[in-house]
Amino acid sequence: MSMDVRAGIIVLFCLMGFTCAEPVKFLDCGSTTGKVVTVDIAPCPIQPCELHRGVSYGVNVTFNSDVLSQTSTALVHGIIAGVPVPFPIPIEDGCKSGIVCPIQQQHKYNYVNLLPVKTQYPSIKLVVEWELRDDNNKDLFCIRFPVKIV
Repeated sequence: MSMDVRAGIIVLFCLMGFTCAEPVKFLDCGSTTGKVVTVDIAPCPIQPCELHRGVSYGVNVTFNSDVLSQTSTALVHGIIAGVPVPFPIPIEDGCKSGIVCPIQQQHKYNYVNLLPVKTQYPSIKLVVEWELRDDNNKDLFCIRFPVKIV
């Protein structure tokens, strides 16, 4: 399949109402053993991302690892008025989220997970903090991005 045909299919899906992941602006909050390349959230047509209650959003973090690690564990918090509140995700094991473990040094990875927004969450603006930790409990990545729950 040629590149033009593939690009056409992607555009067609977007026009048909399928959501396309959008790169979002993020802040690095202490990645010590890796470096984030891009962060994509789907769907997120405007920023800050508007997260609708009862919907799950795809999160894809592309990063480079500076270390060898047998495991990886995700931690997600919503920061509300400066206070981190745990934000449960379906899969905390990064090795089951698009990453083939062991994580190798100087390799690029695509971490993929879902961010479920529960119906009982209030309508609020907050910052999501997402960490992926290595064997030594150091951050392969730590990112923060603003969202608005509606």
